[in-house]
Amino acid sequence: MPIKETLSAVAITLTFIAFIPYIRSILRGEVKPHVFSWVIWGATTLIVFFAQINDNGGAGAWPTGISSLITLYVAYLAFKLRADISIAKADWWFFYGALSSLPLWYFTADPLWAVVILTLVDLAGLAPTLRKAYEYPHQEQPLFFALIALRNSIAISALEHYSTTTLLFPAAIAINCLILVVLINYRRRVSSP
Repeated sequence: MPIKETLSAVAITLTFIAFIPYIRSILRGEVKPHVFSWVIWGATTLIVFFAQINDNGGAGAWPTGISSLITLYVAYLAFKLRADISIAKADWWFFYGALSSLPLWYFTADPLWAVVILTLVDLAGLAPTLRKAYEYPHQEQPLFFALIALRNSIAISALEHYSTTTLLFPAAIAINCLILVVLINYRRRVSSP
């Protein structure tokens, strides 16, 4: 198996290693994902996957595609189980901003602009989870976000074509997952459960 496919397989394996315990924790009621964040992340990740494929991302795009499907499943669980459907006024602004960015991608018809716009949308989708992690740090799993950061780093190595289109999204997600890990761990230390 060529190195790029091997790296992609490792990244996909890390996706499952991260998500299986996370989903189990959701089902047990220990983790309460914010539904808005996960809907936004699922939709944007799926579209970025298609943009990466369009720009010859190859095997390095596969973890993004797998992740998008699992992320949409987490959004479904968050909604179905009413895990965290509390919606602040700011959350609506992020949600509308995310939705309004999708038509902009359609009209650009350029994979680069699609990824730039969707990366910004995805990062906007992080805001409700950052707010929730700050207020309720014990309702999130820092290990999950650490594994996603590692997975994205490996997926970058698996890319068959390096460009802003193929690199921007996984790099931004990796960095922001690390920020979330730091925030959750810090807030857990300074607050009680």
